[in-house]
Amino acid sequence: MTLQIGVIGTGAIGQDHIRRITQALSGARVVAVNDINPQQARDTVARYQLDAIVHTDAHALIADPAVQALLVTSWGPTHEEFVLAAIAKGKPVFCEKPLAVTAEGCRRIVDAEIAHGKRLVQVGFMRPYDAGYRALKEVITSGRIGAPLMLHCAHRNPSVGDSYTTPMAITDTLIHELDVLRWLLDDDYVSAQVVFPRKTSHASSHLADPQIVLLETTRGVRIDVEIFVNCQYGYDIQCSVVGESGVANLPEPASVLLRSDARLGTTILTDWKQRFIDAYDVELQGFINGIRDGQLTGPSAWDGYAAAVAADACVKAQETRQVEAISMGERPAFYPR
Repeated sequence: MTLQIGVIGTGAIGQDHIRRITQALSGARVVAVNDINPQQARDTVARYQLDAIVHTDAHALIADPAVQALLVTSWGPTHEEFVLAAIAKGKPVFCEKPLAVTAEGCRRIVDAEIAHGKRLVQVGFMRPYDAGYRALKEVITSGRIGAPLMLHCAHRNPSVGDSYTTPMAITDTLIHELDVLRWLLDDDYVSAQVVFPRKTSHASSHLADPQIVLLETTRGVRIDVEIFVNCQYGYDIQCSVVGESGVANLPEPASVLLRSDARLGTTILTDWKQRFIDAYDVELQGFINGIRDGQLTGPSAWDGYAAAVAADACVKAQETRQVEAISMGERPAFYPR
C-alpha cells in the first residue's frame, strides 16, 4: 500500500523532500501540496509532474481525507500550529526543525501527542541517520573505548550571509549537535556555557565568530563544540569521543586520496547538502517505513523539546557569559530511550 503524503511548504527543503519521495524513496507519493505562495505550489506540482491537489489553505490540506501523513516544511513559526493540527486529526507528521520556535511550543506538542496516546511526530534531525554517526555510536555502545569521558566537536561552515546573527550559531548551527550528541551518548545535558575566542576578520560586525560551547551531561561527560561559521576552507563536521580506554573519531566523508602536482591530499566538502544528502534519504524513508510498521522510531517530539530547552540555555549563556543550568524535567515514559 502506498502512503499518501501532503506537503506544507514548497520552498527549497520542501521541494527537496518532494523530489526525494518522487524519485528516490519507496512506499509513498505526494498527493497534496500547500504553500503561502500558491503559484510556487502549482509550479512545484508541474516541476515534479505530481498528481496532486494544490490546497490554498494548510488546514484544508491537513483535513483532506486523501492525505494520510504530512510533511511540514513551511516557515518555522508555523510549525507548531500545523503539527498540533495534524495530531488533532490523528495523522503522522514529519516536521523539519524547529519543531516549534519556543521550548514552550515544543512542550505543547509533546503534551498533545501524549494525550493522543500514540507517537505521530518525527522531527527532521538527520544526523542520527548518517552512516558515520551510526558507526561512532556502535563503537560507544559496544564498550570498546570504555565509558565516554569527553567529546571534542566542531561545526565549521565556509561562510555565512550578513543576516546571520550570534544567536543563530546556536539555533541554526549548534542545534544539530544538541540533538545528535544526546542520541550518541544516550544522555541529557545539565549545563551550558559559551566562550568567545578572538573574532575572525571574516565575520560581520554584528556576529561573534567563532564560539565555543561547553556542555555537561547528567553522567558528567564534558563536551566542547567549536562553532566557526566563517572558516573559509570548507564544511567540516568533527566529533572525537574520548573514552576510558580509547578514542573514537567520526569518520571523514569518503574521498579519493590524490597524488598530484607534488601534493598528497583529499577533498574537503563545502556544502552541508553534500555531507548529509544520504542521511536525508534514510530519515524520510524511515518515517515512511515507521508508518507502515505502525511505530515511528526517529527523533521524537521529546527530542525536539530537549534540543529547544538546551538551545535556550546556550543563547542565555551567550548573553550572561555564565554557566547556565539546563532542566527539562523527567522524560515521559511515553518516549522510551
